[in-house]
Amino acid sequence: MNAAQYLRGSRAARVSAVLLCSAALAACGGHRAGEAGDARPAAATTSFTEQGVTVTLTVSGWHGSTGTLSAVFTPERKGFHLYSTDLPADGVEGVGRPTAMTVSGAVRADGRPAASADVRSITVPGVEAPVPVYPDGPVTLTLPVRAHGNGNGDGAATVLLGYASCSTQDGCTIPVSGHPVHLNVTATGATFSPR
Repeated sequence: MNAAQYLRGSRAARVSAVLLCSAALAACGGHRAGEAGDARPAAATTSFTEQGVTVTLTVSGWHGSTGTLSAVFTPERKGFHLYSTDLPADGVEGVGRPTAMTVSGAVRADGRPAASADVRSITVPGVEAPVPVYPDGPVTLTLPVRAHGNGNGDGAATVLLGYASCSTQDGCTIPVSGHPVHLNVTATGATFSPR
């Protein structure tokens, strides 16, 4: 029996196919965030590349005075990893720098950064203690944020980013510390500004 004969004979299969198509169409929706008829503003996004890592920042889910700041750290070269957010500021025995995202000004952190990847430990020649890193490739940090300031949350904010990428085969890039990215915060959301 071919598939067409089976589908004709199976009412359950036909109903399932209709429901699956309907669900897919509903998930696509009729418009994107930020278009007419949608009260949600489009997510603000910016990116930069420094020392072999591209960092893409997004502010999303802005409701009232809160939102989510996300940073995707993507090493440009295959086989490179980033260090854990829990790594001490000066590394382990001087090796590595933590992946970090902090905010100041009109925005405050409303929790700790959460990473999209699990931490694993590696052994580095000449270092006695294990070094906590994320798996090779990109890692996303997510930070809940809250507007802070002159009563209505309007103002300027700064995101400071830090990281270092390394490869067990090719060594490490120069660490990046305190790379500033500027935000303009209003009652309706946050956008990145070039400053």
